[in-house]
Amino acid sequence: MNDSSTGFPREALKTFLLALADDELMLGHRDSEWTGYGPLLEEDIAFSNIAQDELGHSLVWFTLYEQLGGKSPDAMAFERSWNDYTCCRFVTYPKGDFAYTVVRQYLFDEAEQARLLSLARSAYLPMREASAKILREEAYHLMHTQGLIERLGDATEESHRRMQAAVNAAFPQALGLFEEFEGEDELANAGVVSGNSELQDEWLKRVVPVLVGATLVVPAQEQDGTYAVQARPDFGGRKKKHTEHLQQLVEDLQAVYRIAPGAKW
Repeated sequence: MNDSSTGFPREALKTFLLALADDELMLGHRDSEWTGYGPLLEEDIAFSNIAQDELGHSLVWFTLYEQLGGKSPDAMAFERSWNDYTCCRFVTYPKGDFAYTVVRQYLFDEAEQARLLSLARSAYLPMREASAKILREEAYHLMHTQGLIERLGDATEESHRRMQAAVNAAFPQALGLFEEFEGEDELANAGVVSGNSELQDEWLKRVVPVLVGATLVVPAQEQDGTYAVQARPDFGGRKKKHTEHLQQLVEDLQAVYRIAPGAKW
């Protein structure tokens, strides 16, 4: 058990780490569905690499969870029921049109930047160290997806139409990344995390100018240096209230493991 957790609210820490790990695991799995099916070979390879990174990041958070007395990363990834995950709904939806995948990944990457930069100042040392490592890889994800947003937003009438449809669907869903989790106030008071409200404000300052600059309409309006959201957030995931999409995703994800659970390869 990790002694560095002494003095911190252990159960709240475990809840937070699971939410981070579940988000990365599910998004990585969705991104991997483009392997062999990308619209361009370059993007096929890019999203396959991003998928691997996201799965690797989920392992980082699951490992910290295990160090706090939780089950192993394999057990948490492959032995839980679909309605026991605490990922946000945003990362569970089908990959859809490639434009949707691009917009989802970009909105997720910007949220990760805001969260990881705040965690790099966390009072909890393992969180600081893990965040510093992940930030280096996430910088490349953001560079890639922001570039796609800027290129596809107004490249042609067709690309603009598909990117706008993706923003319309993904933006309210992405707000679910900032749904409050159980124990959030405890961790914020202990200096471990920044509150989700603060992180959402930072995220809006990042994503709205980029999307608007790409000629895309966003349901958020600037007022005195902050943005007021004009969309209903897609909450529920942090409270384990998921849709049928996660059930199907988990069945696929666990299919091989269930053939021989606990097998040594």
